[in-house]
Amino acid sequence: MPRGSKDKYTDKQKRKAEHIEESYENKGVSENEAEARAWATVNKQSGGGERSGGSGKEKPPTEKKTDRKESARRAAKSREGHPRTSKASHEAQTVDNLMKEARAKNIPGRSKMRKQELVEALRKAG
Repeated sequence: MPRGSKDKYTDKQKRKAEHIEESYENKGVSENEAEARAWATVNKQSGGGERSGGSGKEKPPTEKKTDRKESARRAAKSREGHPRTSKASHEAQTVDNLMKEARAKNIPGRSKMRKQELVEALRKAG
């Protein structure tokens, strides 16, 4: 069963989740799994509960959508091994990831460098 209170959801979102849940159950998915998938779908489509309250900050739907897309883009980049924008992130990467980045920036002598040397060379390369 999904976690948390559904008080922050509008009636329309609740109806939508119920409809999606019934659809999954008709396809043979268990009741708990169908409910979890239904709420996940509603959250994906609308960005969560739309009633006021909670954090005290309300974002317009377009800004929520932009934030979701940006978050997904950053997550995909992280999975591909690309560093975050922080310069400190070089130390957190593996030698293989540093080597790939050095290869992409065409840093000479990279194959004989140790990790710290790669980090310094990447910082200098910008």
